[in-house]
Amino acid sequence: MYLHGTSHINVHGHLEIGGVDTVALAKEHGTPLFVYDVALIRKRAEQFKQAFEHEKIPYQVAYASKAFSCVAMYQLADELGLSFDVVSGGELYTAIKAGVPMEKVHFHGNNKSRQELELAVKSGIGCVVVDNFYEMTLLEEICTAHGKTMDVLLRITPGVEAHTHDYISTGQEDSKFGFDLTNGQVDEAIKLSLKSNTMNLLGIHSHIGSQIFETQGFVMAVEKIFEYIEHWREKLDFIPKVLNLGGGFGIRYVDGDEPLHPREYVSQMTQVMKQYAEQFEMAMPEIWIEPGRSLVGDAGTTLYTVGSQKDIPGVRHYLAVDGGMSDNLRPALYQAEYDGILANRAIEQADQKFSIAGKCCESGDMLIWDLPLPKANHEDILAVFCTGAYGYSMANNYNRIPRPPVVFLENGEVQLVVKREEYEDLVRLDVPLTKTVKL
Repeated sequence: MYLHGTSHINVHGHLEIGGVDTVALAKEHGTPLFVYDVALIRKRAEQFKQAFEHEKIPYQVAYASKAFSCVAMYQLADELGLSFDVVSGGELYTAIKAGVPMEKVHFHGNNKSRQELELAVKSGIGCVVVDNFYEMTLLEEICTAHGKTMDVLLRITPGVEAHTHDYISTGQEDSKFGFDLTNGQVDEAIKLSLKSNTMNLLGIHSHIGSQIFETQGFVMAVEKIFEYIEHWREKLDFIPKVLNLGGGFGIRYVDGDEPLHPREYVSQMTQVMKQYAEQFEMAMPEIWIEPGRSLVGDAGTTLYTVGSQKDIPGVRHYLAVDGGMSDNLRPALYQAEYDGILANRAIEQADQKFSIAGKCCESGDMLIWDLPLPKANHEDILAVFCTGAYGYSMANNYNRIPRPPVVFLENGEVQLVVKREEYEDLVRLDVPLTKTVKL
């Protein structure tokens, strides 16, 4: 059993997180329930920041909010001194409602709409990470119409592929994201940006993938970028003031996952950058990174109630819970693996294996295969670990299942930050027929 953050087994044999008994928590708030260990989020944010402070270089740590977005999470990230990476108008609107400083918001995405970019410009965000030529034209038009200027980074594909799952590897040349570094697109984008009266080109953005357990990919991305910086300086009179190396830092989901300490990622990236800056006799660029999963992933736990069981002798023992792919899509989408325990019987010997099935009407709605547990009973509370990233943010209403609530736990205190959806919420936007429709 591997317990993250403040998690431990209390004197009652129950899983406790943030000083709160999860069994009592499930009774009070119901299940499924997303639980966040705020102390662990604070610790991770501080580790990234301290790593940069140790290197004595200018930096920004921007929370990649696609991992988990809600008003309270943006407010917590602001309290922790982080910037914000948003990828949609909805995330931007949530940040606005949270009251965070707009100048600390960076807007990503490969197909930002006119409406989204207008919201970004009007709200005075700090930076747009421009992804393509179409977006450059849109942003130019919008800034001109509103008499505004905008700091921008150009997202590039450096041709570096992280050692990760194909579906979440985004830095290679064949990608829907960014300007290609090797075919002249980046040079053209730099020229257009430098000629613009509304766009202030700060630098370059690169993201090589997700759930990365080594530093070599980041080092290679830096090396690839610096191969071109000398060319940009000589031919285009452009030296990046900012290099954003994205995120993708891995976490431990199951045995065999071996993430590095934040300082190792930061140290390797900054050391190679310092060497190149000295070699090229240029000022050290400001480094931006965008951790998301590594800030909130293993700080999150989902609590479920055990329902039906199906034992197929000699084949498999299925254990069904009251959630599934409606609150954790990653196993179905990525074949992602998770670990878990019975929160109400955490000290009992796990001498049987159960495959954890969700309640959606899909044979692929399986959360965990062959999870060691004690003999499970109806109404037991199953805790699935490391669901803090891409759990609630990917939650959906398939089968018209309401999305779970979210609570923050810290120092024995519980704060409800997202309410449980009710059935009425599921039909709130439905418009009933007022007359018979003829086909």
